[in-house]
Amino acid sequence: MSAKTFLHALPALAVASCAATTVAPVPESPPASEWVAACEDWDEWDKPGPPFRIHGDTYYVGTCGISAILVTGDDGHVLIDTGTVAGTAHVLDNIRTLGFDPAEIALLLVSHEHFDHVAGTAMVQELSGARLVATGPAAEVLATALPAENDPQFGVTDAFPAARVDETIGAVEFVKQGNLSFRQMPTPGHTPGASSWQWISCEDGECVTIVYADSMSPISADGYKFSDHRELLDNYRRGIDYLADSDCDMLLTPHPSASWMRKRLESGSLLDKVACRTYAEAIGERLDARLAKEAAE
Repeated sequence: MSAKTFLHALPALAVASCAATTVAPVPESPPASEWVAACEDWDEWDKPGPPFRIHGDTYYVGTCGISAILVTGDDGHVLIDTGTVAGTAHVLDNIRTLGFDPAEIALLLVSHEHFDHVAGTAMVQELSGARLVATGPAAEVLATALPAENDPQFGVTDAFPAARVDETIGAVEFVKQGNLSFRQMPTPGHTPGASSWQWISCEDGECVTIVYADSMSPISADGYKFSDHRELLDNYRRGIDYLADSDCDMLLTPHPSASWMRKRLESGSLLDKVACRTYAEAIGERLDARLAKEAAE
């Protein structure tokens, strides 16, 4: 089965699983308008922002500048990204504000292995004992707290507290926690171990596919050339195609402004069935521009 055929087959399987899932009553959460009022586009990473419900069992619990996504379940909750160490304190406060106990976080997933998104992972593990699942390249960085030498931003990213990696995964796998299921889409490029995540959220009989797409931006330390790293570049292109072809009703990203979250919230809805394709195409254009610049140097 080709990669594209496999990817198109997955949503039907996920929807079938979702149809058998019952969603427990959820507590009231602050409206998304409070986050819009408190936060600006491309805001500070550690600036507190109010939490809000995205859809069904899925909540935004990040800061104004860095996303963290909580998906709640009867058998433990899932947290995708934690933010910086300082930002994680706000994330935990936001989870409590929503009426959930951070100690009941059972699974930690990550977008990519940079300190601004995962530095608080060890803190959350210490509080909850949550298992951490990551790709091999991300797992090595998380476990050693040392940036990878093959990271395009090696030398310009900060270290962070080491975490306990409980499971490593390969390409296009499902990770489950109770009745919650997350499909990992490999989207390396911004880092070697980057992932995007896809899951189904149901609310009042309506099920939507949510994608938390990695940053994927082609930025690097001075002197690095993506064109000199053919394997990473090929995987980068493949990940862009994966994302563009994925089933996607709502798009979220590690930096909320990268997927125009504030603008979409102001419009009244995060639903946008072409957002993933639009995002992927924009990343592809940025990568093309970066490669053209490298060729001209």
